Amino acid sequence: MKIIAYLKPTCGWSMGVRAIMKKYQLEYEDRDIINDPSQYEEMVTKSGQPLSPCVEIDGQMLADVSGEEVENYMLSNGLVSPNQDKPEAPTNAPCTDEEHEAMRSKTIRFF
Repeated sequence: MKIIAYLKPTCGWSMGVRAIMKKYQLEYEDRDIINDPSQYEEMVTKSGQPLSPCVEIDGQMLADVSGEEVENYMLSNGLVSPNQDKPEAPTNAPCTDEEHEAMRSKTIRFF
């Protein structure tokens, strides 16, 4: 399975996606959309919208998703088997106010 995850370095939603990847021990490409304008542009082009996280699994784009939504997609399509492992981070939670404030000073819009 080829997985490309377009994520922010720190973000509640992005950390939830990472937690699901770790829960199922999946290899994936973690693409930084904040510090690499080409990755952000690629995400927007492929997904047709500017919100993150976006996760591409074997060519299927899941746009603006939580870790919980990614997990549900993979389970319902037989891509992973259920397990009882607990994720290391909340899988359906926004950024904290502190994370938003930290990103506000660093976020750059590329187009």
